[in-house]
Amino acid sequence: MKKVEIFTDGACSGNPGPGGWGAILRYKETEKEISGGEKLTTNNRMELLAVINALKLLKEPCEVALYSDSQYVCNALKLGWAKKWKENNWMRNKKDKALNPELWDELLALYDKHKVEVNWVKGHAGHSENERCDRLAVAETQKFL
Repeated sequence: MKKVEIFTDGACSGNPGPGGWGAILRYKETEKEISGGEKLTTNNRMELLAVINALKLLKEPCEVALYSDSQYVCNALKLGWAKKWKENNWMRNKKDKALNPELWDELLALYDKHKVEVNWVKGHAGHSENERCDRLAVAETQKFL
């Protein structure tokens, strides 16, 4: 399996509000930057879309080291929360619906195709790739302001 590093970040001006996401994919010495945004969204949706869009670019199953500053994304994947939400018909518990089920469903399908190691990084703490992804995400957000 090819070993790929993926760095992601999402941003939102207001929550909800205009948002953007950015990702860097690295395979050996090759890097690709991608980004996108939406006029009215949430920070968590942008964090999810960053990971989804990065994983969509992989043409075959890979070993992926995923780096995100989103505890929402990292914990839901690493601790199995998202899979449990899906098993429970997108309910977090008996009363509360899981948010963004369509994005989680898409992400889980992609996640299962690869061997993903999820790594949480502290945001805005000088991690160079996270800072770059943040700049990409914020630039996308600015397009809607």
